[in-house]
Amino acid sequence: MAMTPPGGSVTQVNTLDIESGADSLDTAEGRARFGLAEADVSGARELRESLRVALLAHAGHPPHREVTPLGTLLAAAPMVVAVDAADGSATLVPADGGPLLSRVAAAVAQALVEGTWTRLKACEAAHCHWAYYDRSPAGRGRWCSMQVCGARAKMRRYRAK
Repeated sequence: MAMTPPGGSVTQVNTLDIESGADSLDTAEGRARFGLAEADVSGARELRESLRVALLAHAGHPPHREVTPLGTLLAAAPMVVAVDAADGSATLVPADGGPLLSRVAAAVAQALVEGTWTRLKACEAAHCHWAYYDRSPAGRGRWCSMQVCGARAKMRRYRAK
């Protein structure tokens, strides 16, 4: 369903299917995938929509609604640098054992280090906004799938002519 791109996962953004309204955070199984208690769902949804706005911006699209800026949310995520004793490599990891906010902050940091952060985008289709990793050579992808959202947009333009 969701792609796992280099540098992290867009899975959390894709817990809501905008077209159908189905939200996997409404189910115990969906919450368990992210280690969330029912009391954590409101914060997870806020984080999801802030991520979506950042990914829409990467694709050059305006925010779909007013949200808490992603940087504001991630500033509250305690992180530490972990150094591997065997090879000396260093990574940024959650200091608190991995609550969702810290795991997302670590994934964003990793994507920044790898240079893939701006390749994480959200589909321009208003009924979709599905997060995806833009694998296009020039990094100008606009839709989560050319076969679905891209084809629909092209067909609408063609019919409008």
